Amino acid sequence: MTGDYLFVSKVAYGPKMPQTPVSVPFIHNVFPGTIKKSYSTILQFDHKRIAGFRNVRRDDYVVFCFPHGDTVLTKAPVEDYYTHVRMNGRDYTVNTFGPLISRPTDKKDHYVKRCVAIAGDTLEIRDGQLFVNGTPQTKYPGIQNSWEVVTNGSAINPVHLRDIGINSSEVWYDPTLPGYHQLPLTSEMLSKVEALGNVVSVTPNVDVYPPDYPDSYKMLFPFVEKGWTKDNYGPIWIPCKGATVELDADNIDFYRRIIDVYEDNDFEEQEGKYFINGEEITTYTFKQDYYFMMGDNRHNSLDSRYWGFVPEDHIVGRPAVIWFSKDINKSFPKNIRWKRIFKFI
Repeated sequence: MTGDYLFVSKVAYGPKMPQTPVSVPFIHNVFPGTIKKSYSTILQFDHKRIAGFRNVRRDDYVVFCFPHGDTVLTKAPVEDYYTHVRMNGRDYTVNTFGPLISRPTDKKDHYVKRCVAIAGDTLEIRDGQLFVNGTPQTKYPGIQNSWEVVTNGSAINPVHLRDIGINSSEVWYDPTLPGYHQLPLTSEMLSKVEALGNVVSVTPNVDVYPPDYPDSYKMLFPFVEKGWTKDNYGPIWIPCKGATVELDADNIDFYRRIIDVYEDNDFEEQEGKYFINGEEITTYTFKQDYYFMMGDNRHNSLDSRYWGFVPEDHIVGRPAVIWFSKDINKSFPKNIRWKRIFKFI
């Protein structure tokens, strides 16, 4: 949940040797409350991982470095630089939100999501239902989808919403409906909302083409027109180490960033032909595994649907314990979620 503080096991998938070893201890990338970096790139090493207890498994919660975090906007550090460029152009983005900060892989911001597909899998979302290799995903209790809730003309008591566990920052009542256009609910929350006396109907929100604002092909990976939405997405194959693909106009947009950035090649495209380090190629063999991450709050999550694959060298570890949790929408001491403190994940 938003407001959780996590202990992360870096040995679960194997600890990484430091790539940027000259840094201030216990501070990840910037000094608290500033944008001043807490490390130096004077010394850099290649990625190397020591053997862990196991590999990343499908449906694991995983902590990883944000793939698009190599370039950061000084005036909007939590926003995606590449999304801004696609939507507004580079000059406007840099002039408005710059200057830019460049970060090495191990100093990118940390994210935590569910790994819904591993290397070699084929993923597809149909009307909001996730399928991997043709099999529906297990219905985990924490997964939320967005629902339209129509009432008899009165708003639901905020106390009821709070007791159900709905985040007040995601609640907006529209008297013209009357009701709530987008209420994020788990299956347990759904049954409780349906049982409320002033609720008339509850209908799932499913994003069909063309996608709902602000989504567009410029927002959804691979950022070309494919007729996809966040609820109707794919099929998409997750690259795996050692696999070779034929490169063509239909798939190059899926792999361009992998070849050029994640696997450190000088990639160029000229008149429908592809070149690596000046040499023309027609196939490519992947050097590492990749993963597809999605948030459990499916309609309010910036995840692999919006920035693509997560490389193996970006994997940090597995969340193990929630050591503290607070609700940012409440004041002290009611903001402390006592039941979540020292909760094992």
